[in-house]
Amino acid sequence: MSTHKNKEKKVYTISKKLRIAMIVFMLLILALIIRLGFIQFVQGAELKEKMYYQSTKNQIISPKRGTIYDSTGKALATSAQVDTVSVEPKNIVEYTGDKKDEEKTEALKEKLAKTFSEIFELDYDETLEKLHSNSSYSVIARKVEKDKVDKLREWMNEEEIYSGINIDEDTKRYYPYENLASSLIGFCNIDNVGAEGLEAAWNDVLTGTPGKIVESQDALQGAIPDSNQTYIPAQNGSNITLTIDANIQTIVEKYLKQACLENKCSRGGNAIMMNPKTGDILAMATYPDYNLNEPLEMPINIEKEKWDKMSSEERMNAIYSLYRNRAVTDKYEPGSVFKIITASIALEENIEEPDVANEFNCIGYQVVSGIKMRCSEGTKHGKQSLRQALSNSCNPAFIQLGQKIGASTCYRYYNAFGLFEKTGIATSGESNSSIFWDLEDVGKIELATMSFGQRFKITPLQMITAASAIANDGILMQPRIVKEIKNTDTGAVTTVDPVQVRQVVSKETADTMLDMLETVVETGSGKKAKVKGYSIAGKTGTSEPDPGNPDEGFTASFLAISPTENPEVVLLVTLYDPDGPKGHYGSSVAAPVASQILKEVLPYLQVPSDSSENTDANKTTNLPNVVNKTVAEAKKIIENAGFICSTSADSTEIVTEQYPLKGTSLMKNAVVKLYTNSEDTRISKQVPNLIGKSLSQVKTELRNLNLNLSVSGSGTVISQDPIEGTAVEEGTVVKITLSK
Repeated sequence: MSTHKNKEKKVYTISKKLRIAMIVFMLLILALIIRLGFIQFVQGAELKEKMYYQSTKNQIISPKRGTIYDSTGKALATSAQVDTVSVEPKNIVEYTGDKKDEEKTEALKEKLAKTFSEIFELDYDETLEKLHSNSSYSVIARKVEKDKVDKLREWMNEEEIYSGINIDEDTKRYYPYENLASSLIGFCNIDNVGAEGLEAAWNDVLTGTPGKIVESQDALQGAIPDSNQTYIPAQNGSNITLTIDANIQTIVEKYLKQACLENKCSRGGNAIMMNPKTGDILAMATYPDYNLNEPLEMPINIEKEKWDKMSSEERMNAIYSLYRNRAVTDKYEPGSVFKIITASIALEENIEEPDVANEFNCIGYQVVSGIKMRCSEGTKHGKQSLRQALSNSCNPAFIQLGQKIGASTCYRYYNAFGLFEKTGIATSGESNSSIFWDLEDVGKIELATMSFGQRFKITPLQMITAASAIANDGILMQPRIVKEIKNTDTGAVTTVDPVQVRQVVSKETADTMLDMLETVVETGSGKKAKVKGYSIAGKTGTSEPDPGNPDEGFTASFLAISPTENPEVVLLVTLYDPDGPKGHYGSSVAAPVASQILKEVLPYLQVPSDSSENTDANKTTNLPNVVNKTVAEAKKIIENAGFICSTSADSTEIVTEQYPLKGTSLMKNAVVKLYTNSEDTRISKQVPNLIGKSLSQVKTELRNLNLNLSVSGSGTVISQDPIEGTAVEEGTVVKITLSK
């Protein structure tokens, strides 16, 4: 009986345990179903996306940034293939057996740090710190040239070290002409994004769109053969062609720099050259400039001793100040150059005629509302016509003229000349607006100072754009800096057409103004802007320091238009705070700079010269353009012009460049060097000392060096340019002055 009960109790216990186990099992099944349902319906989309990313590999294809060309086809900014070297610190490990060997791992990282620092010229301690980083990825060196990467790869093969080191394709921005047009072109940051200038303004056009490759990969992140692969090609950035001519830009920068140094311009200067018919900017220069390939190096206008004493903040402020394209960003008081605008308004409104005698009276000053406003240089000009007042740059005469015109009429024309708004030039940093009084606040004193160009501020670009309207039959053009965009993938070209803004004054007024401005250069304050053989119209400018900021000093400027019959160029030279031996007047420091620039640019542009002052012995001829012709054709043209051709290239090759440049005035038997794709090596020559030598001796000495000659005067050499010891290219013209 007892045994039977024990059996029943045992069976009951087993049955109960079984039921409990079944219940637990059912609960687990239910939990699993709920979990599966949660995964399927709640987390399904997220997990599916994670699975996709884990089973696929995306490789980004970087687009090539577009090239920036000048108007002659020279590459001013271009991209080259480079590499970026990075490491995965956690994967740089040494093992002993199956275990990580800390001592060997440390030794490996020290060896890598030493190699990286030597090849890429890096700080050893900083590099070692990156190798010890807890991050999964750390960049060692960006934008590395091929020779250094090849050296690293060779070392890795020798040491049999591969794990944890990545070498990825990248691009680096290069500026072949370094400082040329630096404030205009700007530069890219480390990620190839435009940071300043045209690089920033046209970044979207130049950058392009990245592509990618999507392919399946296994659990070890290896590619699965024959799996579906998606290839999305990169869209390369477009090329842009500027209106800037690198040859003209070089000439303008050379003389601007020389003027800033000779005249001790503490705040530098800028110069703009424009084609008035199209609005094309042919050159836009700022001094001091900087090397676009090394934008963070010490500024060229700061001495090292001073630099070493500056704080890091002061250094960065000094560097950043170089990036400003002052021609479009900085406002200034234009001074007497602005008298061009005042005189144009008077002529257009029939308030004055150019040659009516005794229209204005200058006693050396003008009293306006009890304030004595003196004439430039304190001169008493007496009775004058408008032409004479402009030629003398007489302030009292223009105060009297401003009173005749009135403030409301002045403002109507200021607006028409575009002085109240941006010019619309297609680059970054253009100043938002000029600084003028509100019309209702313009009293007699304000009207008086405005009439001769002071106590208001505009940008140099606004000034030259307004003056170019006078040189273009009274028609205002929008400044154009980019003239063509080319899609590098399709070859499609988009032309940026010149934009005519409005007719500001009549052609008759414009012609009269050019005639009067030519008088300024021939007999007036602008005589130092003369260029032998060319007609020049121009106006000097000297503005006093802003009372609100007297430390700015004087601003000297000169605006030139040439030739006067059919203007091809307008040039504005502006020098800030000149404090050299020549003083601070535009007539003495800025006008000569304009003359130097135009003396080289006008022949280069093949503007006809009316000069007949050369003797037969030293007679010069303008060099024709032979670029893009075969060597045989070019040689024939050059020899027919009386010059000697220098090249060893095959006669069927195409000439890619000539030196000297087209339009250069050369004497008979001058040497012209031709370059082709196969012969592109520049040979440097040192200019000898020519002082005290006869013309015959100089000719022989320079001919032996394949250098050319430009002569003025007679006798023996008293000066030469370039100076002795200067390294120059074959074909360079050496200018000498002779005297008895």
